[in-house]
Amino acid sequence: MKTILEPSREIPVFDEADVLVIGSGPGGHSAAIAAARAGAKKIVLVERYNHLGGMVSGGFVVLIPHLSFNDQVMVKGLQQEWIDRMEKLDKGAFGPRPEQAGSTDPEVMHKYDGHWGFAVNNNVNYGSYLDPDMLKVVLDEMVEEEKAITTYLHCWGVGAVMDGDEIKGVIIESKEGRKAIMAKIVIDGTGDADILAFAGGTYDDDRDLNLRNANTAGVYRLGGLDFDKYAKWKAANPDEWYKKHSVKLMEMVGFRMSPHSFPRNDQCWINNWIPKYCLDVKDLTETDMSVRRTMFQAIEYMKENLPGFENAHLIDIAPQTGTRGSRRIHGIQTLSDADIKEPNHYDDVVSVVPPFNFGVSQSPTEVPYGVIVPQKIDNLLIAGRSFSSTRFANDWSNLVPHCSTLGQAAGVAAAIALQEGVKVRDVNVKKLQDILREQGQYLPR
Repeated sequence: MKTILEPSREIPVFDEADVLVIGSGPGGHSAAIAAARAGAKKIVLVERYNHLGGMVSGGFVVLIPHLSFNDQVMVKGLQQEWIDRMEKLDKGAFGPRPEQAGSTDPEVMHKYDGHWGFAVNNNVNYGSYLDPDMLKVVLDEMVEEEKAITTYLHCWGVGAVMDGDEIKGVIIESKEGRKAIMAKIVIDGTGDADILAFAGGTYDDDRDLNLRNANTAGVYRLGGLDFDKYAKWKAANPDEWYKKHSVKLMEMVGFRMSPHSFPRNDQCWINNWIPKYCLDVKDLTETDMSVRRTMFQAIEYMKENLPGFENAHLIDIAPQTGTRGSRRIHGIQTLSDADIKEPNHYDDVVSVVPPFNFGVSQSPTEVPYGVIVPQKIDNLLIAGRSFSSTRFANDWSNLVPHCSTLGQAAGVAAAIALQEGVKVRDVNVKKLQDILREQGQYLPR
């Protein structure tokens, strides 16, 4: 590869913070809010797009799934606050109530026939579909209510300011050029562990193309539907969908795709699974263009063949490319295959993943604090799907709610580290757990 020599230059310091969060997806947004509510004095939240929320709001991955196990809701805290706020808006959210978790009532079960994610192991699984544009407003409101948080949109983290193995800040790029934001603690909420990589931290980025997290997506939204009609048909005729129409659509477009519920019955979102890598520019480009290249052909097929889709039309295309997995940091602890299959009990548990595929796991997975603490880099925490894990373990524990809970833990840990004058790897985990409970999060003990 040819190279050029870039001359050195002075970088102006744009801002300074106690806690700097790069990326505002479910992990980063929750980290910023949690840090503020745990007492951090100045938090800066940086986001490269024009909105907060990451894959949920910008990627149109509007499902917040698998929040319960039997009748126990196990993902609460800030993730629950998202849903509570959205339910106050007209058609902001769709799904069962928390108290319906574990219900086997046929009437309740029938209401959610064909709406993916709400029935697991023959009982109601708590979760919610959220309107992505309404969510952008709600997430803005949440950060604006916390006076300790300063938010900068349209900024991209592109480098780390280091003193040996200790991170001191992040280089950002924007329309204003290249600048630095200095911080006592940095939380990497990029999803891809970009900041850790810039800082020289170590990680795995191997992929298994048989796993969900090895795929990208280009999501789009359709209107003019009667989705409940489609959902009831699909529930009554699963073979016709899975063995006929799903197969034909895949043959037509070149990748697996599927319609999913939306808070409005007259709309849905089209999810897809494209075996490309989200850290490869050529793969990202092909993901987006291949979806757009085949979109109208797919819509016509659905109009002609799927009940409820007779008058379907394109509304919009997600502004963010769907990403599911990339770098996984080397942490002081690692979530393993065994943790998913035969869950362990961790004294430093900060998040719980309810089982949602009983062929893989039949009991909740406890996630320890150490998976968000890098082995090498000091005063850096990870919020989101790039936590320390095997490929398989990551695939089963990196959905939206899991990222939110780990982000909440990172934000609280950062606040404690600042208050007690310790490194994030030395945080009092008992105090961290106590504050997480105070913030409404579920922990098993």
